[in-house]
Amino acid sequence: MDIDTGTTELLCSVQGGVALITLNRPEARNAMSPGLTEALRNQIKARGDDPDVGALLITGAGTAFCSGGDVKGMGGRGPRGQMSYEERLSDLRWRQSHLTGALVAVRKPTIAALPGAAAGAGLAIALACDIRIAAKSAFGTTGYARIGLSGDYGIAWLLTRTVGPMRARELMLTSEKVDAERGERIGLFNRVVDDAKLQAEAFAFAKSLADGPRVALSLIKDNLDDALHIDYATAHYREAERLVSASRTADHKEAVQAFVEKRKPVFAGK
Repeated sequence: MDIDTGTTELLCSVQGGVALITLNRPEARNAMSPGLTEALRNQIKARGDDPDVGALLITGAGTAFCSGGDVKGMGGRGPRGQMSYEERLSDLRWRQSHLTGALVAVRKPTIAALPGAAAGAGLAIALACDIRIAAKSAFGTTGYARIGLSGDYGIAWLLTRTVGPMRARELMLTSEKVDAERGERIGLFNRVVDDAKLQAEAFAFAKSLADGPRVALSLIKDNLDDALHIDYATAHYREAERLVSASRTADHKEAVQAFVEKRKPVFAGK
């Protein structure tokens, strides 16, 4: 089922419980235009709340995932250049919280499929997803230092928690390009696949999660998020609450019955 996003710069469809969201500015390497980012914010929220969706898969058309912000509109050249400091700060904070902030908050599995470059804020979008699957020709770069900026969309926080503080500092300070092989080695990417197989393998992976026990997967994400912020005693206290909640779901009962009957479980997301 195709979804009307309000712009041709972002495509969205729901197939087999997977919301496939495609950044569609291939001529600009899927750079973040106002129309694209507004539509992306809306679809993250809408598909995150959609009961027919079990996983979100975000990718880019053409040979890039997302090259980040539109550099031509920077340096005071764009409409935001006329804003006061306070207006610009408030605007950026709102845009961040409703894009990568909203993506991190989605309680469904989120996957980024990278056919090529993920740079700057584009890399931040990929990092805000749970899983990153990269084509062999893909690469990631923070890019900010190269254009005299410090970073936005939560990239320093996301990168530190993905590759650790030592690597995060290196990648933020140097803006070096990290190819797919090295990216997988340092934990920037979860998996690397042949270019021609990227979309099919990423969709199959997303569908396997969408077909899973959705309540349990949501609670697993809660546990993993807690692990970054709270002490062990509080973590296992909350884990116990969530496991008891999961044990009362129809999906848990189906999984146990399927185990007894030696068959694959069919989850209903309840």
